[in-house]
Amino acid sequence: MSDHAVLHIRGRVLVGPEDVRDELWVVDGRVTYDRPTGLQDVRTVEGWALPGLVDAHCHVGLGAHGPVDQDVAEKQALTDREAGALLIRDAGSPSDTRWIDDRDDLPHIIRAGRHIARTRRYIRDFAHEIEPEELVAYVAQEARRGDGWVKLVGDWIDRDLGDLAACWPREAVEAAIAEAHLLGARVTAHCFAEDSLRDLVEAGIDCVEHATGLTDDLIPLFAARGVAIVPTLVNIATFPDMADGGEAKFPRWSAHMRRLHERRYDTVRSAYDAGIPVYVGTDAGGSLAHGLVASEVAELVTAGIPAIEALSATTWGARQWLGRPGLDEGAPADLVVYDEDPRADVRVLAAPRRVVLNGRVVG
Repeated sequence: MSDHAVLHIRGRVLVGPEDVRDELWVVDGRVTYDRPTGLQDVRTVEGWALPGLVDAHCHVGLGAHGPVDQDVAEKQALTDREAGALLIRDAGSPSDTRWIDDRDDLPHIIRAGRHIARTRRYIRDFAHEIEPEELVAYVAQEARRGDGWVKLVGDWIDRDLGDLAACWPREAVEAAIAEAHLLGARVTAHCFAEDSLRDLVEAGIDCVEHATGLTDDLIPLFAARGVAIVPTLVNIATFPDMADGGEAKFPRWSAHMRRLHERRYDTVRSAYDAGIPVYVGTDAGGSLAHGLVASEVAELVTAGIPAIEALSATTWGARQWLGRPGLDEGAPADLVVYDEDPRADVRVLAAPRRVVLNGRVVG
């Protein structure tokens, strides 16, 4: 497709859950619903079109042992693109991936800077590892480096206790979240367990990653405060293997991880039923493969979230939450086309027919 070609998407264009149109046009890389005049070079793509999918918890530039080379990060981003994930919230990375912004063939990234963790309380070489008195300063630093988000590690295994435990005292997270908000950034936190959640939510946090420790007594608090969750169920599926690997040394932690895994679907469904915003994120990077966005949508449906809401969690709703347009008039043309209606079966998302990024067919 040449730089001057017009792209014609014909079939069913899912502009929103209730807004379905017969066609759209891509002119100069942007969406229009007005048929352009003087057409000469037109490429037509037929099928069911959705806004480019959102992976709201992904780590481009991160490998199992920390930062990766640029060529590896590029492959990660391309894998996500091929799966239809054209907007990524990078929920913590030690790599500088700003070079991706200059590539119109790679997904758009919203960065949360580098993870901020307590000393020796996270995966080595992933995060800034600091003490509570440094938290405000590091949050301010990452707020300035990121794209409107900061990522805390809210809990991790405490080796002295032999189990998951909160990483930060209440007063530290209150001051840090206030500082981030003052600088115009939202704050999210990695949380597996139960005991860090109340302090974080009451301190004003905007989102919680994983949220496997969400309990019946905490759900009303999340709902009242409008705190979103990104369950990363494809990652939570690895908990049994993690528990097996740590059982000899940390049996209490292993048993806890198994309990969190066993109730994962009930946790997500209870959150959804209470009105807590739920969004799609895979936790790709580190040890988890990229390109799993369709699998995560399917996991939300398995948890009991209606298919149309699971789709919204990776398309219309997710883009609105992150402040990015969908298939709006004049918006950048980022879309994915499928052979069948994904509303009828979300597993359709695993097989994109065409991927269009910045108005160009890239897959």
